[in-house]
Amino acid sequence: MSALHPVVAVTGSSGAGTSTVKTAFEHIFRRLELTAAVIEGDSFHKYDRAGMRTAVKQAEMAGTHVSHFGPEANLLKDLQQLFDVYGRTGGGQRRFYIHDSEEAEARGQQSGTFTSWEDLPEETDLLFYEGLHGAMANAEVDIAAHADLKIGVVPIVNLEWIQKIHRDTSHRGYCERAVTSTILRRMPDYVEHITPQFSLTDINFQRVPTVDTSNPFIARDIPTPDESFAVIRFSDPKKFNIDFPYLMSMLKGSFMSRRNTIVVPGGKMGLAIEVIVMPILEEMMVKRDELRAQGSQNAA
Repeated sequence: MSALHPVVAVTGSSGAGTSTVKTAFEHIFRRLELTAAVIEGDSFHKYDRAGMRTAVKQAEMAGTHVSHFGPEANLLKDLQQLFDVYGRTGGGQRRFYIHDSEEAEARGQQSGTFTSWEDLPEETDLLFYEGLHGAMANAEVDIAAHADLKIGVVPIVNLEWIQKIHRDTSHRGYCERAVTSTILRRMPDYVEHITPQFSLTDINFQRVPTVDTSNPFIARDIPTPDESFAVIRFSDPKKFNIDFPYLMSMLKGSFMSRRNTIVVPGGKMGLAIEVIVMPILEEMMVKRDELRAQGSQNAA
């Protein structure tokens, strides 16, 4: 963790809707005039698309399994090193994963591949990570310890599956059977490596639909934001001076379900993220500037 070079990690599994949170953060960065070093979790996968297919087949032949949720298919030590280096120096390296033909055309290389490693932009205000392992902690790594703000995006699992099936079939060209097979193959790693991270996050945003999602494998529509609630849980409200009466006054229709949990209408989830996170980042920047001023005075 670093007050001079803060690290913000948004963690959620494939299909969780972390892109919605990412959009809200982009609004916050623009309003606060912050420049973020953006890190995509997919860029720290160990294998490109072809290599992952080979790894999955080899695991199946050996009677085991491998998935992007687990440590075997990711560069977790490299991700931890990036968080550590950025926190100490504001620097580090990143690359990008090419998801589809649109990105391939923009980058000038095939989809399913990685770009080359490159230095992070200079003079950024914070590092922003969005992916699978921002709060990962096991016997080998403790990525969570290097993040100053950890946010979990955790829709109930049936909704998560509906969103993944819809995204992968509509936008990534997979058939429903292939997506369902991936969901099942990943389940052991989901339970062992993804779920525990949400006990280490500072804030969890869990979207809960108010329509029937009992069979996600036949659902044809993703429940709309107005057909859901967002359950927002703070691990320690005092850590970021969370003012629940203020939040309820800003978020019409919200209520508290527990002492550390507020529930808001699903359509206001983006607004809730901005109302909650913007003061936290503002305070981080104030502390950073104070430390920089102290350092300048000491140097003089």
